[in-house]
Amino acid sequence: AKEAVEEILRQQKPPEGVVFEIVSGEPDFLKRAIPVVKQHIISLRKKFPGLSIAVVSHGDEQFALTKKNQGEYKQLHSEIVSLRQDSDIPFHVCGAYASWKNVSPEEFPDYVDVSATGPAEIRQYQEFGFKKIVISG
Repeated sequence: AKEAVEEILRQQKPPEGVVFEIVSGEPDFLKRAIPVVKQHIISLRKKFPGLSIAVVSHGDEQFALTKKNQGEYKQLHSEIVSLRQDSDIPFHVCGAYASWKNVSPEEFPDYVDVSATGPAEIRQYQEFGFKKIVISG
């Protein structure tokens, strides 16, 4: 991920946007991934203010963001709210993967966008010219 961010920062003109893809088999992975993503966002927006950015999570880590896990992952939920409110960055999770685990879209709070599928959401951003940066664990 760091190399991909540095490559963008070396360019004279920014891409249309950046989409961070987060995917892991670890339920706690967002605790480590979100601070990394936030640092990359700071670097990218320092050089390219107003750069469009989105985040898509589509592994086991996305379930930390359900309403029932708000207490256990309070800081993480606050960081996702902050991304959306302070930085205008949408955070998507994968509805298909959630359904496979018997988790309905209503089990996620309003500040989390439940996409039909994470990979399709990422492809849609890429079709708009967004550069994908993978954060995996």
